[in-house]
Amino acid sequence: MSKRKIAVVITARPSYSRVKTVLTAIQQHPDLELQLIVAASALLERYGSAVNYIQMDGFEIAAKVFNVLEGENLTAAAKTTGIGILELSTVFDNLKPDIVVTVADRFETMATAIAASYMNIPLAHIQGGEVTGNIDEKVRHSITKLADYHFVASESAKERVVRLGENPAFVFNTGCPSIDLAKEVKEHSTTLPFNPYEKYGGVGATPDLSNGYLVVMQHPVTNEYQDSRKHIEATLEAVYQLNRPTLWFWPNVDAGADGTSTGIRAFREQHQLPNVHFFKNMEGKDFLHLLHHADCLIGNSSVGIRECAYLGVPVVNIGTRQNRRDRGSNVVDVTYDVQAIKNAIEERIISSKQTSNVYGGGDAGEQIAALLEQLPLQFHKTIMY
Repeated sequence: MSKRKIAVVITARPSYSRVKTVLTAIQQHPDLELQLIVAASALLERYGSAVNYIQMDGFEIAAKVFNVLEGENLTAAAKTTGIGILELSTVFDNLKPDIVVTVADRFETMATAIAASYMNIPLAHIQGGEVTGNIDEKVRHSITKLADYHFVASESAKERVVRLGENPAFVFNTGCPSIDLAKEVKEHSTTLPFNPYEKYGGVGATPDLSNGYLVVMQHPVTNEYQDSRKHIEATLEAVYQLNRPTLWFWPNVDAGADGTSTGIRAFREQHQLPNVHFFKNMEGKDFLHLLHHADCLIGNSSVGIRECAYLGVPVVNIGTRQNRRDRGSNVVDVTYDVQAIKNAIEERIISSKQTSNVYGGGDAGEQIAALLEQLPLQFHKTIMY
């Protein structure tokens, strides 16, 4: 019997770390064949070139799709999605997968969902059913309606997907695959196992991390992209005033990323930052090691909501990007206000670690691979209204 072909589309650096254990489980499954497709910003050097980490981890890439238009605004995002549909439909026609897997809610994932759906290829969606109140939520729910199988990360997400009209028989709470990596780190990481400056380069000062450090990862908010520079400047000022060792990561390729990047560069030119070092990217497990030993994560990344909940890392979540997502007690929410951000960071630094399994217990990859082998390939989608 031939192996079932599973095409997984990775479009950005967070998507790869989020599903790495799924890729491994598919690759190791005796009845599955992994067809890995790397697209969009995951191929671009300026965003850390996630494809390099994918290849170093030993995954064979079946196809690459270059579809990102420069501009980092709403028009570029829409056109990037359109190009993605054109290119991915050709890739799917060549590879002829039995199931296509798409991840989460970035705008590029919409191209994967549309192309697979119109080509009558069963579509599996990882991390549907979550709510944030911004454009990502529209994309996420739209992909849910296009998808045939749903691998959600929490019970509330499962309930929401079913309420959207999807057949409960094909909605599975597998937990979040990124928690699989967090579990390994939590169980085995007693000290930071690498020197981030030596391994990843970056720019800026090289503060001593031995007495604690902050991590910052803040992305533009798509429906507030005009204010992205103002938003990042508030965080920069708060961190500057605290003057603690800080490791800062570059933003995603979203509308408003130009404003975020320009704000960082301008602030660096105007101020001495003796305690801040900037990185483009970091391999997923290394980043989790870094978070596990950090005093606090600051910004608006979903890693603060997901992996940090499991690890118990204190988080200062700024603004609206993660609105309404399930979260653990490790998170405190603040507005784009310098004093509020400073106060929250100082409070989080002295707080004790509070862990949560709201996004699963660390076996999502194996669950998803097993389901991909068992689920039917041909059926009429039943909408439960």
